[in-house]
Amino acid sequence: MENVPYSQIQKGTFLVATPEIDSGIFFRGVLLVCEHNPNGSFGLVINKPLTLELPEDILNLNELSNPRIGIRAGGPVQTNQMMLLHTSDKIPQQTLKICNGVFLGGDLQFLQDVITDAQGPDIRLCFGYAGWGAGQLEREFLDGSWFIYPASGKYIFECPPERMWQEILREMGGKYATLSMIPEDLSLN
Repeated sequence: MENVPYSQIQKGTFLVATPEIDSGIFFRGVLLVCEHNPNGSFGLVINKPLTLELPEDILNLNELSNPRIGIRAGGPVQTNQMMLLHTSDKIPQQTLKICNGVFLGGDLQFLQDVITDAQGPDIRLCFGYAGWGAGQLEREFLDGSWFIYPASGKYIFECPPERMWQEILREMGGKYATLSMIPEDLSLN
């Protein structure tokens, strides 16, 4: 597969924030587009770790055996809503396949089962999401707010979140690789 950016936004696309986005949750953000159609789009920020205490009936840390669980700030909309992003294809009736090996969905029973399984799937608990009305995301892309690139589970589940933005830009090559070297704080330059 050639490492060239997509020219079209679709489900299974990464939105990679351009340097034009200089603050907020989207600053150096990487979002996974989970749905994109003429009515609008929604996605999850996948590289913003979140530290919070969850009620024991959702995530009992005493029963946690799966070392592949991470918590992310999924976006600025409905931040109290949790969505499950994972690598399990065991519950197709509850999940939406986003791209190869990456699924969205699952119920509380599924979550309880996978956190207690030492061999369980990779899973990201995403709180909140990003949403766009009809045509809004395309306008943001055309206005230069986002680069787009094919999504992969490698970045979602294996890449440290603090390095994901830079590593995707480096993999995109050319001018994108150059942008990956811009310091976060330009006053340090």
